[in-house]
Amino acid sequence: MDKHDEPLLVTGPGAEKENGTAAAAEAKRLLRLAGPLVLANILQFALQLVSVMFVGHLGELPLAGASLAASLANVTGFSLLVGMAGALDTLCGQAFGAGQYHLLGVYKQRAMVVLALACVPIALVWANTARILLFLGQDPAIAAEAGAYARWLIPSLVPYVPLVCHVRFLQTQSIVVPVMASSAVTALTHVLVCWALVHGAGMGSRGAALSGAVSYSTNLAVLALYTRLSGACERTWTGFSMEAFKELRQFTELAFPSAMMICLEWWSFEVLVLLSGLLPNPKLETSVLAICLNTSDLMYMVPYGLCTAISTRVSNELGAGKPQAAKLATRIVICMAISEGLLIAVTMVLLRSFWGYMYSNEEEVVAYIARMIPVQAASFFMDGIHNSLSGVLTGCGEQKTGARVNLAAFYLAGIPLAVLLAFVLHLNGMGLWLGIVSGSLMKLLLLTWIVVSINWEKEAIKAKDTVLGSALPIA
Repeated sequence: MDKHDEPLLVTGPGAEKENGTAAAAEAKRLLRLAGPLVLANILQFALQLVSVMFVGHLGELPLAGASLAASLANVTGFSLLVGMAGALDTLCGQAFGAGQYHLLGVYKQRAMVVLALACVPIALVWANTARILLFLGQDPAIAAEAGAYARWLIPSLVPYVPLVCHVRFLQTQSIVVPVMASSAVTALTHVLVCWALVHGAGMGSRGAALSGAVSYSTNLAVLALYTRLSGACERTWTGFSMEAFKELRQFTELAFPSAMMICLEWWSFEVLVLLSGLLPNPKLETSVLAICLNTSDLMYMVPYGLCTAISTRVSNELGAGKPQAAKLATRIVICMAISEGLLIAVTMVLLRSFWGYMYSNEEEVVAYIARMIPVQAASFFMDGIHNSLSGVLTGCGEQKTGARVNLAAFYLAGIPLAVLLAFVLHLNGMGLWLGIVSGSLMKLLLLTWIVVSINWEKEAIKAKDTVLGSALPIA
């Protein structure tokens, strides 16, 4: 038996203590990865929020246009790029675990090529945002404002593509503190950048849109300098290579389901917003649902950090030929997801009567949110667990399976049930959210069954074959 295949959990005298020590060590590794990533995700999430806040002080029309454009940009662009970059979680993570360090730099460059090509249709959509919104029946003035904002978002694609690739490249090596630090520097300077462009240069809402390109460039510059100067990546970054232009189709075959795995769930919540506009009293329903989604987006950063951490741990251990270590990491992250999910869900329920005042002074809105919070807390609890399970699938390279699960859970179950509850049984916004909660429950059950059925030894062999199949001669 190879030393990598030795069971991580032992039996016999002293087994309980030894197994407990292994579990505690794994929990510490996951926390060291997840903690900085949670903070980094929150700081990155704040960039677009700050930009829209600056626009909000320019008037209702610029705010409506910027909010609509930012939502469209997330749905049609940023979510796709983040999802496609998820292929690096599998490829770089397994290569790093297998000791094929030179492959990480090649994979990163290959990802930048594929994502750059994907930016062409994204830029075309953003350039024609006004026409698209008019076709969808939006107010002409708001459509024109959103179209102008979206066009000024196009330059942000240039630094955003290498940025997301750099982040994945580093986190698969468990280098996460620099990612957090660069996000903090970017978030702090972003406020100054927004003010300088919006007010200093007199660009108004266009300046707020352009600020993203400046701030993403700042973040990219910090991470690029760290990669090249720190010495931490001297084995994984060996310079630019023509190998980046090879096997693009194979990379795309993993990148596309990676994108669908994220986007299919993300888009289902956007469908809720559209459906809320068809309900009686749409202004109230849309406002409350927007607040609930904003809360969910913020809270999501915690389980997303765990998701990223477990994908790194599983891919590293499978690449290293240690299936039992990957299995242990999966067990530990599920326990952690349940614990943090319960803590935050209970806190949300206890604060439900006050939560709405963070967003509105209208008593009707506050009372409605208080009724929605328990349902949202249940949704968050389940989301935390199935996000960790999704991270396990990503670490195994099973993004296609994850995409199929999201398609079934949200589009064959969640959204149809939401329509039934909201429009047929007249539960309105509560019905929409209950439908999505049902989709989350179905996703949790499916992923639990899939992860429990994983043959870890076979996954380790598959990871080894993947890495060796891409192995390059070291110069």
